[in-house]
Amino acid sequence: MERHDLIHEFPQFEEKIHKLKVEDPHFRRLFDEYHELEHEIHRVNTDIEVVTDEHAHELKAKLLFIKDELYGILTKDE
Repeated sequence: MERHDLIHEFPQFEEKIHKLKVEDPHFRRLFDEYHELEHEIHRVNTDIEVVTDEHAHELKAKLLFIKDELYGILTKDE
């Protein structure tokens, strides 16, 4: 199953992601939360962890919400 870590999702922002992780506490918190959710969803998708369909949907919706917020931060000054 394919992973969806932030660097692979937005390779054009790899440098900016690293910079913001170090310099921006809000970005770092969102980044960490995204990473944890992505890891949990990967475990669900590979049947390592079993959850209800409703919970899986909630996890994915939350991941997309955070991803959108991170993307907004990454593209703010472009």
